[in-house]
Amino acid sequence: MHHEKSRAAFDLARSLIPGGVNSPARAFGAVGGHPIFVDRADGAYLYDIDGNRYIDYIGSWGPMILGHGHPRVVEAVKAAVERGTSFGAPTEAESHLAQLLVDALPSVEKVRLVNSGTEATMSAIRLARGFTGRDVVVKFAGNYHGHVDSLLVAAGSSAATLAVPNSPGVTAGTAKDTLVLPYNDVAAMEDAFADYGSRIAAVIAEPVVGNMGCVAPSPSFLHALRDLTSRHGAVLIFDEVMTGFRVAYGGAQTVFGIRPDLTTLGKIIGGGLPVGAYGGRAEIMDHVLPAGKVFQAGTLSGNPLATAAGIATLEVLRDTNPYPRLEEVSARLADGLRRAADSAGAVCCLTRLGSMMTLFFAAGEVTDWASASRCDTARFASYFWGMIDRGVYMPCSQFEALFVSTAHTDEDIDRTIAAAGEVFSEDPHITAK
Repeated sequence: MHHEKSRAAFDLARSLIPGGVNSPARAFGAVGGHPIFVDRADGAYLYDIDGNRYIDYIGSWGPMILGHGHPRVVEAVKAAVERGTSFGAPTEAESHLAQLLVDALPSVEKVRLVNSGTEATMSAIRLARGFTGRDVVVKFAGNYHGHVDSLLVAAGSSAATLAVPNSPGVTAGTAKDTLVLPYNDVAAMEDAFADYGSRIAAVIAEPVVGNMGCVAPSPSFLHALRDLTSRHGAVLIFDEVMTGFRVAYGGAQTVFGIRPDLTTLGKIIGGGLPVGAYGGRAEIMDHVLPAGKVFQAGTLSGNPLATAAGIATLEVLRDTNPYPRLEEVSARLADGLRRAADSAGAVCCLTRLGSMMTLFFAAGEVTDWASASRCDTARFASYFWGMIDRGVYMPCSQFEALFVSTAHTDEDIDRTIAAAGEVFSEDPHITAK
């Protein structure tokens, strides 16, 4: 495939935008080369400015569970834009979307709409601290919760030490109240509560991780989270920005039967437009201004175009229940990718939950950041470009999940598996020991 126009577009972008992109993963830094500039999308496909078509497994990093340009969503946005793009005043659509969220998630009694997943997690952390009157927040290594200062941190010298900043511009003072623990490690969590229990305001976790690749929780991990936070009076926050309405209509919390105190949402609930939300128990949510004293505001929160797209998307998911079909198609893709790797003798493992998955270039099971970080990212980069050359657009990082949509057909899956088979059998960099 030729990408001359994308190369030129990237050169121009770098002269105008830091790094040439408005979100770092798009720069292809994890796989090398230059990013592909998209012209349009339709269904399961992306079309770049050079005229190439790709089967899309990014789906705008998760929101496009119905594929690109679903007729119901497009119609809803067109109707909304004709009535006005922003009002700065309440609309019935905001309550409509909130009702859909409350109905879908048993743990959510009230919800506040914001503009992004980052805003949702930032606000949920502030609310948890305001509700409990405590300062420490626990997060897990490899879990990403947006670019919130207090959550852009790395673990200290042991599993249960207060964090240190891992981004310039994040102060030590901001990071000092964040505790970073290994994911899926119940013993480390018990130790942390033994040492800091009376200071812990909240534990925030991805119930299924998507930002160190797709990593599933152990059977005991989420239950231990719920038990420990309940016993110590801390707020349990599930970050379901990625998993909400992806792994099930009611999110991962319905799959695992765990009720968090607060849930953060984004991606799918905006149907491809910028929307985030946080919600939970009414007694906690009623601490948010103007019902309570915890401040949070946003000029474009509940934007009429975004709520229209979100309502249409959630109603299609609710009314058509595509999840059994998504499970079937995703299982076929996962099995095919495994077979392609195994037949070539490549050292890989695959983790999947519903329609999100990751093929890890590592031996053994990936259960946390320590095991994920052993992946051979150079081999992944070769695999990524091999798939691009065959018209398949996978996530441009080993540590991002891929997503299947309702627009993917059996033919798309078969073509993807065939492409992977060619890449694994023809590229010696991938299978070299």
